[in-house]
Amino acid sequence: MTMTLGATVVLRHGPTTDPDAERVLRAALTAAGVEIGAAGPTIWLGGSDEALARLGAEPARGLPAEGYVVAIGPGDIVLHGADPRGTFYAAQTFAQLVDGNELPELELRDAPALRYRGSIEGFYGTPWSHADRLDHLDYLGAHRLNTFQYAPKDDPYHRELWRDPYPAAKLAELAELIERAARNKVDFTFALSPGLSVRYDDDADHQALIAKFDALYAVGARVFNVPLDDIDYGADGGAAGRQQAALLNRIQREWVAAKPGVAPLQMVPTEYYDALETPYKQALREHLDPAVVVHWTGTAVIPERITAEQAAEAKAVFGHDILIWDNFPVNDYVPGRLLLGAYSGREPGVADHIVGVISNPMNQARTSKLALHSFADYGWSPATYDEQASWLRAIAELAAGDADIIAALMLFADLNTYDGTLHHTQSPVLAAEIANFWSAGAGPDAAAALRGVFEAIEQTPAVLRGTPIAAETASWLDATELWGRALQRALDLLEQVASGNDAADGTRAELTELVARATAIRDHTTPHSETYPRIADGVADLFVIEAGRAHDRARGLPTVRTASSSQPAAGRHAVNHILDGDPATFFSTSSPPAIDDEIRVDLGAEYDVATVTLLMAEPTSPDDYIHSGVLEISHDTVSWAEITRATTPDVQVVVGAKARYVRYRALAANAERWLVVRTFDIRTG
Repeated sequence: MTMTLGATVVLRHGPTTDPDAERVLRAALTAAGVEIGAAGPTIWLGGSDEALARLGAEPARGLPAEGYVVAIGPGDIVLHGADPRGTFYAAQTFAQLVDGNELPELELRDAPALRYRGSIEGFYGTPWSHADRLDHLDYLGAHRLNTFQYAPKDDPYHRELWRDPYPAAKLAELAELIERAARNKVDFTFALSPGLSVRYDDDADHQALIAKFDALYAVGARVFNVPLDDIDYGADGGAAGRQQAALLNRIQREWVAAKPGVAPLQMVPTEYYDALETPYKQALREHLDPAVVVHWTGTAVIPERITAEQAAEAKAVFGHDILIWDNFPVNDYVPGRLLLGAYSGREPGVADHIVGVISNPMNQARTSKLALHSFADYGWSPATYDEQASWLRAIAELAAGDADIIAALMLFADLNTYDGTLHHTQSPVLAAEIANFWSAGAGPDAAAALRGVFEAIEQTPAVLRGTPIAAETASWLDATELWGRALQRALDLLEQVASGNDAADGTRAELTELVARATAIRDHTTPHSETYPRIADGVADLFVIEAGRAHDRARGLPTVRTASSSQPAAGRHAVNHILDGDPATFFSTSSPPAIDDEIRVDLGAEYDVATVTLLMAEPTSPDDYIHSGVLEISHDTVSWAEITRATTPDVQVVVGAKARYVRYRALAANAERWLVVRTFDIRTG
């Protein structure tokens, strides 16, 4: 059953309404061509027990905070929140339900599972602009996300200069953000990170911290956080925990508790991940005020999974309410990458043991909305969260429902899937298309099908340059267009080599130039200015390399070996260093290897492999190696034969078998140590 709104409606206010809910409602009515007048259905904004009784619906008073009821029937529309924020969400739901001038007749009762839902601008590198943050707060409010934490690592007044007051202009910007947050029912959380230099028992430092909080309180902030992450607390973790607890207890008891309207203090522990018992965690559990909320990232800085069991262990070991600071889709640790995969690996039962989950997003604010949409879905109802369906809804919303933009966004996301944490496979759709091409014999029909895929890659940037993400992803869009063209020229090269076409040399030169241009691009933001945009790396570039090898073979030239890794390189320590024969250079990852992470060498053709020497770690990081690994060989990357297993940084073995590919694969995750590879020497007969 549906009801028609008509040309006018009557608006009545109930006890839980406020101007923000009315603003959302009026905007929805205007979009539907409806005016507020003296005739038509009555909208009870903020509740009406009488109208709910007529509709046979229960009021929202029994629901948890932020819960709401939407009841729609003949003559009455009731938008009732358990509190004003709930009514605000009811008005948003009304806006989503309006279809033209009609509404479905229904009763909807809804409430969030988690108290804290939102984001924390907590990354390293170029902070968001003021305009980015204002837009972000609007987005949070529109998606029932109630938390924004201001903690950009590269704001000097947040971290290095934490004692110094904000300049007047910056404080005015923060005040505007706080006001915008309030309009969107978002709690603006001000975080101050003193850990690099704080003297825990120094009264002057305590007063400096309180003075900074007082300044933000004066312009409207009511939630505060003291992050103590990414610092060296010395050799005695227990002593550090007690010192930190003493500082935080004083803030909570002498300042937070004395200030009207201030929420319980939050903190980020120095040991902010894993749930192992340590002297530091014991000290926080035993000495930190019970009201303080503790942030936790999971069992790793960026865990592939967070389970209900792990969350329960974290709550027990810290002895406090746990708020998950989820480091997804943050990309400061993988320069050159956009992380556009689905938000995955978080069990619904986690919600039974935590008070909230917030996203640490990318340096690219608007592009981060793909993930934020899923954080909104998960935070509101983990029990019904469907990661793929949520991701598709986020794509459709960003595309404003345009089918061409949806297709382009999905292709672009496929080219930017890998993060080495939640997603270990880069460009799975493109990789499958290329694999089909090779398995089909690389013939004309297979080439025609693959050419269509490559053409779509080249054309995707033109479609996306008119979208809200265009400006901040411009470098990646430019690189995508060049890689699309390079892939097409690689396909041309393969066809020309197969037919003996003399144009192959010219095509190879064009291909080389296109790749050089794509890898010369640099984004203007740090850390992404340090390297080129990674577009389908390990997939597109390997296809180009294979085309070049085919051309070399046709010219009678020796094949070239290439190295690859399932993990991104840290800074300048590129993976090709493992083949350069220079013991002073090495490859280094930017995160610990997980199960099945690998380092691989493609010999370019099948050879008799005589011996393999793999040298990992280096003097300044002797534990940075795969602590449990297996050496394997293959002729097609589909079937792998085991050669040996090892638990040492140096692996030397006689092989005596034919292979084109050689890899060393992790059989277990490294707890904290990254991976350094100095040499991957493969001797062939």
